[in-house]
Amino acid sequence: MKRVFIITAVRCLIILSALSNQSSAQEFKTGDNVLSLGIGLGSSLGGYSYSSQTPAISIQFEHGQWEVGGPGTISLGGYLGFKSFKYEHAYYYSQKWSYTVIGIRSAYHYNGLKVDHLDVYGGVMLSYNVLNYTFKSDNLLYDNYHGDYPSAFGFTLYIGGKYYFTNNIAGFLELSNGISIATIGGSYKF
Repeated sequence: MKRVFIITAVRCLIILSALSNQSSAQEFKTGDNVLSLGIGLGSSLGGYSYSSQTPAISIQFEHGQWEVGGPGTISLGGYLGFKSFKYEHAYYYSQKWSYTVIGIRSAYHYNGLKVDHLDVYGGVMLSYNVLNYTFKSDNLLYDNYHGDYPSAFGFTLYIGGKYYFTNNIAGFLELSNGISIATIGGSYKF
Protein backbone atom coordinates (compact mmCIF):
# COMPACT_ATOMS: atom_id res chain seq x y z
CA MET A 1 0.00 0.00 0.00
CA LYS A 2 2.82 2.42 0.89
CA ARG A 3 4.57 1.60 -2.40
CA VAL A 4 1.41 2.39 -4.40
CA PHE A 5 1.02 5.67 -2.49
CA ILE A 6 4.64 6.72 -3.17
CA ILE A 7 4.44 5.79 -6.88
CA THR A 8 1.16 7.71 -7.26
CA ALA A 9 2.59 10.76 -5.47
CA VAL A 10 5.69 10.79 -7.71
CA ARG A 11 3.51 10.50 -10.83
CA CYS A 12 1.39 13.46 -9.66
CA LEU A 13 4.51 15.59 -9.17
CA ILE A 14 5.77 14.64 -12.65
CA ILE A 15 2.43 15.60 -14.21
CA LEU A 16 2.35 18.89 -12.31
CA SER A 17 5.92 19.65 -13.41
CA ALA A 18 5.01 18.95 -17.04
CA LEU A 19 2.18 21.46 -16.81
CA SER A 20 4.52 24.24 -15.64
CA ASN A 21 4.44 26.39 -18.76
CA GLN A 22 3.12 29.48 -16.97
CA SER A 23 5.26 32.30 -15.56
CA SER A 24 3.93 32.85 -12.02
CA ALA A 25 2.51 30.76 -9.18
CA GLN A 26 -0.18 30.93 -6.50
CA GLU A 27 2.33 30.84 -3.66
CA PHE A 28 1.40 29.83 -0.14
CA LYS A 29 3.20 32.33 2.10
CA THR A 30 3.87 33.01 5.77
CA GLY A 31 0.70 34.39 7.35
CA ASP A 32 -1.70 32.78 4.85
CA ASN A 33 -4.67 30.93 6.35
CA VAL A 34 -6.62 28.28 4.44
CA LEU A 35 -9.85 26.55 5.49
CA SER A 36 -10.78 23.44 3.47
CA LEU A 37 -13.77 21.10 3.34
CA GLY A 38 -13.34 17.72 1.65
CA ILE A 39 -14.95 14.42 0.83
CA GLY A 40 -12.82 11.29 0.52
CA LEU A 41 -12.96 7.81 -0.94
CA GLY A 42 -11.27 4.65 0.30
CA SER A 43 -9.56 4.36 3.67
CA SER A 44 -6.73 2.71 5.54
CA LEU A 45 -8.91 2.53 8.66
CA GLY A 46 -11.16 -0.33 7.55
CA GLY A 47 -11.07 -3.50 5.52
CA TYR A 48 -12.67 -4.49 2.23
CA SER A 49 -15.49 -6.82 3.35
CA TYR A 50 -17.94 -4.24 4.68
CA SER A 51 -21.57 -4.14 3.61
CA SER A 52 -21.52 -0.34 3.41
CA GLN A 53 -19.43 2.68 4.30
CA THR A 54 -19.77 6.44 4.26
CA PRO A 55 -17.35 8.68 2.40
CA ALA A 56 -14.89 10.46 4.65
CA ILE A 57 -15.89 14.04 5.45
CA SER A 58 -13.15 16.40 6.62
CA ILE A 59 -12.49 19.99 7.56
CA GLN A 60 -8.92 21.30 7.65
CA PHE A 61 -7.25 24.52 8.69
CA GLU A 62 -3.67 25.54 7.96
CA HIS A 63 -1.58 28.62 8.69
CA GLY A 64 1.62 29.59 6.85
CA GLN A 65 4.08 29.44 9.74
CA TRP A 66 7.69 29.56 8.43
CA GLU A 67 9.55 30.42 5.25
CA VAL A 68 12.31 27.89 4.67
CA GLY A 69 15.50 27.84 2.63
CA GLY A 70 14.60 27.13 -0.94
CA PRO A 71 11.24 27.87 -2.50
CA GLY A 72 8.69 26.99 0.12
CA THR A 73 6.68 27.57 3.28
CA ILE A 74 5.85 25.27 6.18
CA SER A 75 2.29 25.31 7.49
CA LEU A 76 0.76 24.16 10.77
CA GLY A 77 -2.89 23.38 11.25
CA GLY A 78 -5.69 21.18 12.45
CA TYR A 79 -7.90 18.46 11.04
CA LEU A 80 -11.31 17.00 11.91
CA GLY A 81 -12.73 14.06 9.95
CA PHE A 82 -15.47 11.42 10.11
CA LYS A 83 -15.97 8.03 8.41
CA SER A 84 -18.01 4.92 9.23
CA PHE A 85 -18.15 1.29 8.12
CA LYS A 86 -20.97 -1.21 8.58
CA TYR A 87 -21.04 -5.00 8.27
CA GLU A 88 -24.30 -6.95 8.30
CA HIS A 89 -24.33 -10.73 8.55
CA ALA A 90 -27.71 -11.74 7.11
CA TYR A 91 -30.29 -12.37 9.86
CA TYR A 92 -27.69 -12.74 12.64
CA TYR A 93 -25.91 -9.53 13.59
CA SER A 94 -24.62 -6.14 12.45
CA GLN A 95 -21.48 -4.22 13.38
CA LYS A 96 -20.66 -0.55 12.87
CA TRP A 97 -17.35 1.29 13.26
CA SER A 98 -17.55 5.11 13.32
CA TYR A 99 -14.27 7.05 13.36
CA THR A 100 -13.84 10.67 14.39
CA VAL A 101 -10.30 11.77 13.59
CA ILE A 102 -8.80 14.80 15.36
CA GLY A 103 -5.35 15.77 14.12
CA ILE A 104 -2.47 18.22 13.98
CA ARG A 105 -0.99 18.68 10.50
CA SER A 106 2.14 20.22 9.07
CA ALA A 107 2.98 20.56 5.38
CA TYR A 108 5.73 21.86 3.13
CA HIS A 109 4.26 24.03 0.35
CA TYR A 110 6.64 23.96 -2.61
CA ASN A 111 6.72 27.28 -4.47
CA GLY A 112 9.26 26.37 -7.15
CA LEU A 113 6.96 25.00 -9.90
CA LYS A 114 5.92 28.42 -11.23
CA VAL A 115 2.47 27.28 -12.38
CA ASP A 116 -0.28 29.91 -12.24
CA HIS A 117 -2.87 29.36 -9.50
CA LEU A 118 -1.28 26.10 -8.23
CA ASP A 119 -0.14 25.29 -4.67
CA VAL A 120 1.48 21.84 -4.25
CA TYR A 121 2.36 20.42 -0.85
CA GLY A 122 3.18 17.32 1.14
CA GLY A 123 3.02 16.71 4.85
CA VAL A 124 2.39 14.65 7.94
CA MET A 125 -0.41 14.46 10.48
CA LEU A 126 -0.51 13.09 14.02
CA SER A 127 -4.06 12.23 15.03
CA TYR A 128 -6.22 10.58 17.62
CA ASN A 129 -8.80 8.30 16.01
CA VAL A 130 -11.85 8.15 18.27
CA LEU A 131 -13.71 4.91 17.52
CA ASN A 132 -17.35 4.30 18.36
CA TYR A 133 -18.16 0.60 17.84
CA THR A 134 -21.68 -0.85 18.01
CA PHE A 135 -22.86 -4.45 17.77
CA LYS A 136 -26.50 -5.54 17.38
CA SER A 137 -27.98 -9.02 17.33
CA ASP A 138 -31.37 -10.63 17.90
CA ASN A 139 -29.70 -14.04 18.27
CA LEU A 140 -28.38 -14.86 21.77
CA LEU A 141 -25.67 -17.11 20.25
CA TYR A 142 -23.91 -13.97 18.93
CA ASP A 143 -23.99 -11.91 22.14
CA ASN A 144 -20.29 -12.57 22.82
CA TYR A 145 -19.23 -12.56 19.16
CA HIS A 146 -18.22 -8.91 18.87
CA GLY A 147 -14.66 -7.71 19.41
CA ASP A 148 -13.05 -4.95 21.42
CA TYR A 149 -12.00 -2.03 19.22
CA PRO A 150 -10.17 0.78 21.06
CA SER A 151 -9.51 4.34 19.96
CA ALA A 152 -5.88 4.90 18.94
CA PHE A 153 -3.27 7.37 17.74
CA GLY A 154 -2.58 7.58 14.01
CA PHE A 155 0.17 8.86 11.73
CA THR A 156 -0.67 10.01 8.20
CA LEU A 157 1.46 11.02 5.22
CA TYR A 158 -0.20 13.09 2.49
CA ILE A 159 0.54 14.89 -0.75
CA GLY A 160 -1.77 17.29 -2.53
CA GLY A 161 -2.43 20.33 -4.61
CA LYS A 162 -4.80 23.29 -4.64
CA TYR A 163 -5.85 25.06 -7.82
CA TYR A 164 -7.04 28.64 -7.18
CA PHE A 165 -9.96 29.83 -9.33
CA THR A 166 -9.77 33.26 -7.66
CA ASN A 167 -7.31 34.78 -5.17
CA ASN A 168 -9.25 33.13 -2.33
CA ILE A 169 -11.22 30.13 -3.69
CA ALA A 170 -9.57 26.84 -4.68
CA GLY A 171 -10.33 23.22 -5.39
CA PHE A 172 -8.00 20.62 -3.93
CA LEU A 173 -6.97 16.98 -4.28
CA GLU A 174 -5.05 15.06 -1.62
CA LEU A 175 -3.70 11.51 -1.59
CA SER A 176 -2.93 9.91 1.78
CA ASN A 177 -2.75 6.77 3.86
CA GLY A 178 -5.28 8.08 6.38
CA ILE A 179 -9.05 8.39 6.77
CA SER A 180 -9.33 8.49 2.98
CA ILE A 181 -6.98 7.52 0.17
CA ALA A 182 -8.15 10.34 -2.11
CA THR A 183 -9.87 13.52 -0.90
CA ILE A 184 -11.33 16.25 -3.10
CA GLY A 185 -12.91 19.48 -1.97
CA GLY A 186 -12.86 23.24 -1.78
CA SER A 187 -10.62 25.71 0.04
CA TYR A 188 -10.89 29.32 1.12
CA LYS A 189 -7.72 31.38 1.71
CA PHE A 190 -7.86 34.42 4.01
